[in-house]
Amino acid sequence: MASLLEKVGVLIKANLHAMVDTALRQNSVAVIDQYIRQIEDNLEDLEAAVATVGGQVKTVRRRLEEYQARAKELDKNIDLFLQEGKETLAVAAQSKLNSTNRAAAAYEEQLNNLSAEHQKLMDAKLKLEAKLTTTRQEREELQALLDLARSKEISVRAIRSLDDLVGARDADVARIAEGIRSRLDRATAEMEMVAGRLDKQMDEVLERHEIELQLTERRKRLGLAS
Repeated sequence: MASLLEKVGVLIKANLHAMVDTALRQNSVAVIDQYIRQIEDNLEDLEAAVATVGGQVKTVRRRLEEYQARAKELDKNIDLFLQEGKETLAVAAQSKLNSTNRAAAAYEEQLNNLSAEHQKLMDAKLKLEAKLTTTRQEREELQALLDLARSKEISVRAIRSLDDLVGARDADVARIAEGIRSRLDRATAEMEMVAGRLDKQMDEVLERHEIELQLTERRKRLGLAS
């Protein structure tokens, strides 16, 4: 289980800024897609572990309650045997009570350990789910940004082709080409504005994520987090 939590911890701490930079350099969201698949795979393993340990917690708690009830009954019987002068039965019951109490203590310790492990798994699951949501949003915004970049490249090529037409002798062809060029210029300007908004949104999301990580570390240092 420790190995699973270690892998999940690595995914949670992964640097989205670096992955976004790589994706932009490669002009592809493949690196983000691979990271999302890793999160999804580990999230499935984590959910299975949560269910398994959760079942163990319930089983151990039930056994602990059974031993505690048995100890309570034995304790009552010992008093009864002593009151009736049945020393042999009292000794036997006391011996059995001691054994029952030891077993109950062992189950209680096991329950505490399992409960702590279950809580760690639950916390890791919530953090990994949050990371997956953030990464999917980053992926969509990054894909939109790359699509805009490709569209802009196409527009630039079209404008360069129109430049040749504008310089042609035919006045009608030049006039039509100039009109098309104006429309392309307007579309390019609009795309640049949208791309700027997307850049700002990406920066805000990544900065907010970084702040959350910093606050989490600070809470740990101050002893405010489990």
